[in-house]
Amino acid sequence: MKILIVDDEISIVDSLAGIIQDEGYEAVGAGSGEEALRLLEQERVDLVLLDVWLPGIDGLETLRRVKEVSPHLPVIMISGHGTIDTAVQATKMGAYDFLEKPPGYDKIVLSIRNALHLAQVERENLILRQKAEVASKPEITGASPAITAVKETIAKVAPTNAWVLILGEHGTGKELAAQAIHRQSERRGKPMIEVNCAAIPEELIESELFGHEKGSFTGAVSGRRGKFDLADGSTLFLDEIADMSLKTQAKILRILQEQKFERVGGSKTISVDVRVLAATNKDLKREIEVGNFRADLYWRLNVVPITMPPLKERLDDLPALVADFGREYAGKGLCAKGFSPAALAAMARHHWPGNVRELRNFIERALILAPGPEVEEGFVCQLLGLGAAEPQELAAGEGALAPGLFALNFRDARREFERQFLLAKVREHNGNITKTAEQIGMERSHLHRKIRAIGDNES
Repeated sequence: MKILIVDDEISIVDSLAGIIQDEGYEAVGAGSGEEALRLLEQERVDLVLLDVWLPGIDGLETLRRVKEVSPHLPVIMISGHGTIDTAVQATKMGAYDFLEKPPGYDKIVLSIRNALHLAQVERENLILRQKAEVASKPEITGASPAITAVKETIAKVAPTNAWVLILGEHGTGKELAAQAIHRQSERRGKPMIEVNCAAIPEELIESELFGHEKGSFTGAVSGRRGKFDLADGSTLFLDEIADMSLKTQAKILRILQEQKFERVGGSKTISVDVRVLAATNKDLKREIEVGNFRADLYWRLNVVPITMPPLKERLDDLPALVADFGREYAGKGLCAKGFSPAALAAMARHHWPGNVRELRNFIERALILAPGPEVEEGFVCQLLGLGAAEPQELAAGEGALAPGLFALNFRDARREFERQFLLAKVREHNGNITKTAEQIGMERSHLHRKIRAIGDNES
């Protein structure tokens, strides 16, 4: 382990270095706060011994800047002119301990050991919290052919370091796909860093991504690490990447090629190991044609493309999604209610332009407002502005069938039509399986098994 000693008195640095080396640690010295901050940018340090009185910026200001850059780095303050007020202030600013000069051998060794032990415990707790957070992220729900293909691609690409471009309409779950890739990767021990490129003003996007040095622009009162720096050894998810300017795109391209960058206002080159996942709802080939997106960046990012299907193309997943969202909101205190088969059939007739995000919000609204223990068809139609479906409409042509049915392949469309047809016929005969079987020319036991299978799939 490496310990940084910051003091303008060489004799003090040499004395403390001797103690540190006797205990088996590596010692490195700095004669000022400025020198210490430069050294911390270049080397990994496990603990800092910091004098209060220093030339240039004093020890308290140095402590503040150290904690801005490395909040978990333990710092022990040392002073020959310490006061209670100074000690209290240093403690509030994050110092682990405050010792008077000259500190005794036993006292300094005990403080160093305890500080390093506490830092190790905090690191382990942080890793456990991060792993728990990753494990708590929602999975991609569904078993439709479209979403199954997405899951299979994720399983193949996640263990690699390949860059992935995630495409799809708003609300289709692009962020979920990115989380799934990170969760199944070897980088899952560190948190995935996320950036919504569309939500950051253009004048701040470079500072957000690459960090900045103190004084590099108005308001930059201190240095700051960027998202690429924070994602070192982990995954960086750039959502809505098509909303970045061409200038920023050029810098992103350089990082992807070299894994190096400079902070805004800085000249020092920083090397990182970052896996980039990018997402957009825009047609990037069209954006390239009109000059809004760099072709070279597109080809660099598009190593493995994943397209999240719209909800209308995966209506088989509707019952499972409804059940998942229902359990989620029940866990948050909303009344646990089921959706009747007729209600689910009505929901399948909606276009869902907002995709899974719209469905999620709809489920919450329905659970809050629906009367009775179950959400019924009429209430769903009322909320979605749908007309009630008549049984005979199912065979009346494309316009009468559930939206999205004709976007499916033949096998899935046939299965969905059969589901709608049987549910409608059972409703037409008020749930009487025998009469329904006679009317449609099917054995009663066969019809009963099919209806039971539909119920199992929608539960």
